[in-house]
Amino acid sequence: MLAQRTLRTLTKAVGVGLHSGQRVELTLRPARPNTGIVFRRVDLPEPVDIPVSAEAVTDTRLASTISCGQAKVHTVEHLMSACAGLGIDNLYVDITAEEVPILDGSASSFVYLLQSAGIELQNEPKRFIRILQTVEISEGQGENIKWARLTPYNGYRLSFEIDFKHPAVDSTGQQVIFDVGQGSYTRDIARARTFGFTKDVEMMRSNGLALGGGLDNAIVMDDYKVLNSDGLRYDDEFVKHKILDAMGDLFILGKPLLAAYSAFRSGHAMNNKLLRALLAQPQAYEIVSFVDESKAPAGLAWAQPAW
Repeated sequence: MLAQRTLRTLTKAVGVGLHSGQRVELTLRPARPNTGIVFRRVDLPEPVDIPVSAEAVTDTRLASTISCGQAKVHTVEHLMSACAGLGIDNLYVDITAEEVPILDGSASSFVYLLQSAGIELQNEPKRFIRILQTVEISEGQGENIKWARLTPYNGYRLSFEIDFKHPAVDSTGQQVIFDVGQGSYTRDIARARTFGFTKDVEMMRSNGLALGGGLDNAIVMDDYKVLNSDGLRYDDEFVKHKILDAMGDLFILGKPLLAAYSAFRSGHAMNNKLLRALLAQPQAYEIVSFVDESKAPAGLAWAQPAW
């Protein structure tokens, strides 16, 4: 049986929110089978649980925010990406503020936290959402067009192309195809950091955003070049971070996908619109499990840690 996964024990981290600049404590705890991933605001007078779902996303400006009533958690996508990359199905995320800590700006710190807690197989089959029909959304026309789509695929593959028209970005790889069954998430994707431009920082901070951002947790560029003294972690780090974000945004669906995702200039908003478009077409997908693991697409046990 291809089984669900949770953590063996709890693990903790302390950091600051990228946009809020607030200090935040994060505790990742095991959860029972079929719980899903649940964020819990433990700093409120009465703790509030916010289960991840496409409908729980209430803001997609520069990050993915999930809500339950007045309780919110911002910037969930990097932690969600790490969970997707390691195949974590069930997890409680206790958080003491309204934004997940940015840590180093990638998903690698979350991968380390999850692996250090240990990954435990559970006695319930892992449930996938298998795409049966193509679902696509697009916005704009001509040079302003952007789009994202899900198509049937016997596995999980992501393809992303960026177009920023910036010298530092244009000199790097513009497109990445990452097949979960063939590559290594922790090696190929997880270390890609978020990025931003100095010309946008003043505007963002006047709007209460990017208050915790800096060279230690983001790639920062002026009009011409990367300002980080250590340069890039990958030759195509910018587009790989977009793959990282997409994996996190899509896993907000609550179950891993069996699909090919492809996108051009997409972002958090379009990724969520794509999930909502999918859910609005029940004929376009089915929920499947693999009691006989040998019948699962190659690579679906990709996340079993190799230590």
